Amino acid sequence: MQITIVGTGYVGLVTGTCLAEVGNSVLCVDTDARKIDLLNQGGIPIHEPGLESLVLENTNAGRLEFSTDIERGVRHGEVLFIAVGTPPDEDGSADLRHVLAVAGDIGRNISEYKVVVTKSTVPVGTAKKVSEAIRSELVKRNVAVDFSVASNPEFLKEGAAVEDFMKPDRIVIGADDDRAIGKMRELYAPFTRSHDRAIIMDISSAELTKYVANALLATKISFMNDMANLAELLGADIELVRQGIGSDPRIGYHFIYPGVGYGGSCFPKDVQALYRTAREHNYDARILKSVEEVNNDQKMVILKKIEQHFGSDLSGKRFAIWGLAFKPDTDDMREAPSRVIMEGLWAMGAKVAAFDPVALEETARLYKNRKDLFLVNEPNEALDGADALIIVTEWKLFRSPDFSAMKERMRQSVIFDGRNIFHPQAARDHGFVYYGIGR
Repeated sequence: MQITIVGTGYVGLVTGTCLAEVGNSVLCVDTDARKIDLLNQGGIPIHEPGLESLVLENTNAGRLEFSTDIERGVRHGEVLFIAVGTPPDEDGSADLRHVLAVAGDIGRNISEYKVVVTKSTVPVGTAKKVSEAIRSELVKRNVAVDFSVASNPEFLKEGAAVEDFMKPDRIVIGADDDRAIGKMRELYAPFTRSHDRAIIMDISSAELTKYVANALLATKISFMNDMANLAELLGADIELVRQGIGSDPRIGYHFIYPGVGYGGSCFPKDVQALYRTAREHNYDARILKSVEEVNNDQKMVILKKIEQHFGSDLSGKRFAIWGLAFKPDTDDMREAPSRVIMEGLWAMGAKVAAFDPVALEETARLYKNRKDLFLVNEPNEALDGADALIIVTEWKLFRSPDFSAMKERMRQSVIFDGRNIFHPQAARDHGFVYYGIGR
């Protein structure tokens, strides 16, 4: 099939590349000329395991192209995916300006039947607005062209997005006409050979499904963090509690790991947007409000523990941070807990030496040339002269520590384990003062 993806961010690039991988002719369009130049030169603007090689392979095979020409993009695709950003507006609602701008571009250039698909995470009712924007441009042109609008939300995990797309657990298709449903089934047929993973529903339900999925996962995280804070007060170990409840198949082990809060481009934005949608319909979604409040508080928990141990004046103190990205296997720093922690330490006068396997470049871009931030290339290098180690992201290479070697490099033997990846007694047996989450 001929496919056009508008937007070459995280969702658009993964979607376009994986659709090309199964034999489609895919044209990815973006207004960012620098990003398109990078992609045409064989680079990619994000870190995602397995993606770069797939992009190169499909580009060389001629199945995947990149352009800034939206007119060409509309001509090319029989299915047009809108995969541009929907950043939170000042009031927390999703900003649809980019989505509707693409819809306008489609309306100005469409000349034959197309299926227009919203792939971006958008509030309920967006497909209707997209349809109206396209139709408005057609009226201005005084032409009649048939088209369908569908919703096809993504359920990709950063760090495992390629595998998630190639082996989906479900493919949600929201459409109100058989022609669009037929096109979408045809497109996704290569991904449903073993069994039909497509779930067909109305557009409003499809749009809501994505928000509810992310909000529920965020709720599990915030609930567990709330219980971790209670466990500390009760003298219990939340890690043992986690094992006790996770063994119940009705609960499971996913998303019940306590820590320093969630971040990234999805959960914070989507919880806010869903809460705002509820308010617009005069409904107070109290759980959603609490989920966000608990998460914001949780990002401060490590700072509070540091203040309790060292006091509020950290002048002359140096802290090592392991992990900067909001989760492993990505360089995404959006809403990352590490940012709150570093900025809090700087506000109290401390210096920070930080390591992350892939997010150093993005961190340098965000914080430019701060004299109180030292980005290092090895985990142990961050420990030199440190008064404490803070673990923020649970990268696998942090899981087998050499406590003796760590202690030799540090000025003081203190660990603030924001992901509970160390065993408390093992750290204490090596002379460390250990602070975990809910332990």
